[in-house]
Amino acid sequence: MAKIVLDKKGVRELLRSQEMMDICLKHAEATKAAAGGEGYEISSHVGTNRVNASVRADTIETIKDNYKNNTLIKSLR
Repeated sequence: MAKIVLDKKGVRELLRSQEMMDICLKHAEATKAAAGGEGYEISSHVGTNRVNASVRADTIETIKDNYKNNTLIKSLR
């Protein structure tokens, strides 16, 4: 049986690449659109190990709606 050895440096570069950031932002945009779009904010950054993108409620109305209905979690389906 063959043993697979990952190139750790290559995997790290891939997880921190602009291409991966674009994929994360695409998923964040889809989540924001499914949640209703208006009143939600997307943020992204490159962390220690990988890129990150997040969606959060930005207005009082969307914060209340998300708290009451779990809008962001449901929009991930």
